[in-house]
Amino acid sequence: MATNNRALNAFQREAILSASPARLLVMLYDRLMLDLARAESAQVAGEWEAAGKQLLHAQDIIAELAGSLEVGAWDGGENLLGIYNYAGTAMMNANIYRNVELTRECSALLEPLRQSWHAAAAAPAPLAAGPAGGIG
Repeated sequence: MATNNRALNAFQREAILSASPARLLVMLYDRLMLDLARAESAQVAGEWEAAGKQLLHAQDIIAELAGSLEVGAWDGGENLLGIYNYAGTAMMNANIYRNVELTRECSALLEPLRQSWHAAAAAPAPLAAGPAGGIG
């Protein structure tokens, strides 16, 4: 069993280290949504410690997303930062007040962003112009 866990951890570590920036964002959003789903399930079951653990991990991911966001790089940067800040606060309150509705609200708010990143990561990369891009 320990050998399998080590192999899985090594595989996961390699997947992260070799991932493109877009793929890393997809991985973060996927884990974020998994944490929120697990938190919601635990809240519904009254398993507050498990819910809290999932919500704290989701908050860590939101903090990472917010911290790595280049707000000035595009017109929607400030708005996205506002969404991250709101979601982080809502997750904190969902944990403190044991409020499953806030957890569900975060899921509903963030799922469209996850889907957008999946679509962006799956889109073909733009071709470079000129001979270096293989065209011309």
